[in-house]
Amino acid sequence: MEPILIVLGIILVIVIGGGLWLYAGRRRGQVSDEISAHQPMSVEDLLPSEGEDTDEDAEGAGAAKPAATLESPESIPGRMQRLRARLAGAGGFGKAVLSVLSRGDLTEEDWEEIEDTLLTSDLGIEVTTSLMDELRTQAKVLGTSDPEAVRTVLRAELLKLVDPSLDRSLNLERPTPAEGAQGKPAAAILMVGVNGTGKTTTCGKLARVLVAQDKTVVLGAADTFRAAAAEQLSTWGERVGVDVVRSEKEGADPASVAYDAAREASAQEADVVVVDTAGRLQNKAGLMDELGKIKRVMEKIAPVGEILLVLDATTGQNGMRQAQVFSEAVGVTGIVLTKLDGTAKGGIVVTVQKELGVPVKLVGLGEGADDLAPFDPEGFVDALLG
Repeated sequence: MEPILIVLGIILVIVIGGGLWLYAGRRRGQVSDEISAHQPMSVEDLLPSEGEDTDEDAEGAGAAKPAATLESPESIPGRMQRLRARLAGAGGFGKAVLSVLSRGDLTEEDWEEIEDTLLTSDLGIEVTTSLMDELRTQAKVLGTSDPEAVRTVLRAELLKLVDPSLDRSLNLERPTPAEGAQGKPAAAILMVGVNGTGKTTTCGKLARVLVAQDKTVVLGAADTFRAAAAEQLSTWGERVGVDVVRSEKEGADPASVAYDAAREASAQEADVVVVDTAGRLQNKAGLMDELGKIKRVMEKIAPVGEILLVLDATTGQNGMRQAQVFSEAVGVTGIVLTKLDGTAKGGIVVTVQKELGVPVKLVGLGEGADDLAPFDPEGFVDALLG
């Protein structure tokens, strides 16, 4: 009996061992097949593939911002029509003057009312006196209170003051490269003005105007003294797909940033480079030195074709004093009037052109991204008259 038990035990061990051996063999074959089906793993295999988000990217405090959605700027004709309607809605001094002139036989009190309206519209004493003399003369010659006839006379006089003959186009011709400069230089626009006028925002809006005209643009963030300026300009650049040259160091040399922007635009063969600047007015000498240096270093690449002074239309005569300081510091070629929809005056257009001898080239009429457009003298006067 004992030998039989021994034999059965041996058989049982053999069966169990054989089963385990067969299972292990099949498992080794599966693992071998899985390994052979893949290429050897490299360091690159451990990195996220292009476009793949990692937990650190998605959740970390330093996560990169998602790419901004590119916007399509509004066409120039569309801007002009919309902005003209907005200006008319603001109610200009032209409506007030027209209503008095249409009364018929004007008394001296009526003329005083007209004069007060003109003076409070930022036209200035000299312009107001000249316009009053001309209106009195025309009223005697006309001898009528017909609204259409009176409107025609007033429109003609206001147009003379705004002066449609001035060249209001932006100089966007590619300049001749400076001696020894590399690449194909872009047309350069330098934006100047005091802080608070909307200068940096205007740079971004101008980029949209240029992109709407099928121009390629590079922005330069040379306002290195205001912490948010470079970030603000970068946001505008992302929205329309234009590069922004900036320094990550607050208080960096503005001239160096401006030079880098001009050089980058030249390397890219971009059509236009628009450079933002600081608007500090601590002293005229410092302002002249800084702006003069920026202009000089940019012109190591190519001449600066436009120097645009950004003015807040609501500041009235204070804006004129600012304009004169900047005009003396650097040769201004044109004016950008922002917030024109925020005032019913509008006389600043006439005054600034007369005092500085340069035209208003662009106007801003709101906070929207496309609320900047070329200045249209006839549209402006028609909007004033309603």
